[in-house]
Amino acid sequence: MDEFWVFGYGSLMWNPGFGYVEKSEALIFGYRRSLCVYSWVHRGTEASPGLVLGLDRGGSCRGMAFRVASGEWAEALTYLRERELVTNVYLEKTLPIRLADGRRVVAVAYVVDRDHRQYAGTLDPVGAAQIVESAEGQSGPNDAYVFNTLAHLREMRIRDQWLEQVAGEVERMREAS
Repeated sequence: MDEFWVFGYGSLMWNPGFGYVEKSEALIFGYRRSLCVYSWVHRGTEASPGLVLGLDRGGSCRGMAFRVASGEWAEALTYLRERELVTNVYLEKTLPIRLADGRRVVAVAYVVDRDHRQYAGTLDPVGAAQIVESAEGQSGPNDAYVFNTLAHLREMRIRDQWLEQVAGEVERMREAS
């Protein structure tokens, strides 16, 4: 294999942390971006967990794909595993994606493990917002994570209607209190 691709759907899109030789908007089918992972450290605690993004089954997801040079692949993969597999809530998979120019390639992607105890399941926007609005962890408030993610997605002209609904519910809760 002489082409190595990584698919990012969250912070990897704007902060990959590894070298790459090509970057492209990409679409993955069969998975969607979702606040479906309980965060017990960075955006919450075990007593009051927050929510962070996972790539969950169903739908499709616009993200960013990065092609890594073959000579740098081992280093990039080691970095990604250290970053994404800390608690094993994500599974490393090689999945087909479609690049913006129509090319179809396979990419490493980190998909949520639905059997892991940090899997939050499918939440509606109100339920997710109730968690996000009150949680805080070592990296700061959970709502800041959601608003920051949305800002980056908007900069990249990627619309995530569900995440926008969650943010809208958080704002509504703030106004009501």
